[in-house]
Amino acid sequence: MTSVTPFLRVADAQASAEFYKLLGFEPLWEHRFEPGLPLFLAIGSDDGRIFLSEHRGDARPDTLLYLSVPDVDALFERLRAAGVELAPPEDAPWGPELALTDPDGNRLRVGRSDG
Repeated sequence: MTSVTPFLRVADAQASAEFYKLLGFEPLWEHRFEPGLPLFLAIGSDDGRIFLSEHRGDARPDTLLYLSVPDVDALFERLRAAGVELAPPEDAPWGPELALTDPDGNRLRVGRSDG
């Protein structure tokens, strides 16, 4: 296996992609079978990729993802500066961890990467 890509159910893939830009993800490509049908959008960062899907059957709402970043505190400050309301990182036994929710109610936990 070379990678794993989670699907997230979203109401508006373009709006969700804007939120995920704050976490370091950029749009990679998108697909729509024809105008007016749900959008499927891939976003990626250096080491990860997420599929954002407006299709009802692709994923369930309220998914939980764990993301790893080099500096949790720096991400917290960047999110707060962008107007995202969230609690400061908590000290978990494995290191600082940040909890937030995307615009569609999907839950994210962000911890420090090992590398």
